[in-house]
Amino acid sequence: MMRLLAITPLCVSDEELARRQQRYDRLAPPDVSVTLLNLGTGSEVPRAFDTAADIAASEAALVQRFRAADAGGYGEVDAFLPDCVLDPVVDLPNSGIATPVFGLLKLTAHFLLSLGATVGAVARNEPIARELDRKFASYGLGQLQGMTSVLGLSVDDISQDALWASAVSTQLQTIDAEFVINGCSAVEVLKPAGRPRLVDPTATALKLLGLSTAIEAAPRRQVRL
Repeated sequence: MMRLLAITPLCVSDEELARRQQRYDRLAPPDVSVTLLNLGTGSEVPRAFDTAADIAASEAALVQRFRAADAGGYGEVDAFLPDCVLDPVVDLPNSGIATPVFGLLKLTAHFLLSLGATVGAVARNEPIARELDRKFASYGLGQLQGMTSVLGLSVDDISQDALWASAVSTQLQTIDAEFVINGCSAVEVLKPAGRPRLVDPTATALKLLGLSTAIEAAPRRQVRL
C-alpha cells in the first residue's frame, strides 16, 4: 500500500475539501490511499490563483506544510502529493523535504510523451496557463503543443462540471495535439468524443502510482541457470 499525503494549493471550504477527498477515494487504485488536507486559513494562504503572486504564495505555504509533515507531524506516509496540476514543491531546489514529492503534471506528461504523442493543455486563466507552460518545460520535455489554452473561468467554476466541460470543448477545437491535459487537479473531467483526447492528470497520476506499487509488490521468480 502506498500512502500519500496531499495538500490543497488553496484555502478551501470544508465542503470543497470533502468533495476533493471523495474524488481521490474514487480515483485511487486499491493499493494507493490519499489523505487530503486543507492548506490553511491564514491571510497568507491564497483563496484563488488569480495572479503569479498567488501561485508563488501557495508554493511557499506548501513548502512549510510538507516540511512539517516530513518531520512526522501527520503520521506515516510514503510520499507527498500537491493537490495541484502546477506541481508546486516538485523538484524545488533546497526544499528541505526528504520524503518523495510526486507531481500530477510530471507523471502525466512523462507518460503521454513516452507514447510518442503530442500534448497540449488547458487552464482556467492566464497566470495558471503560463505557470503550467513553465513547469512543463522545466521537466526537460520540450514545449507543449502550442501554449496552454485559457478557458476564462473563475475558481468557483472548478466544481461546476458542465460549465467547465463546455469551456473545454470549445478550446479543444483549436488545439492541434493528440492529448490535452486538463489544467486543474480537482475538476471532474467529462471527456468529449473525438480528438484531441482530454486527460485527467489526477486520475492518470494515481493509476501510474498504483502500477508502480503493483510492480514492486509482484513476486520475483527464481530462475535456475
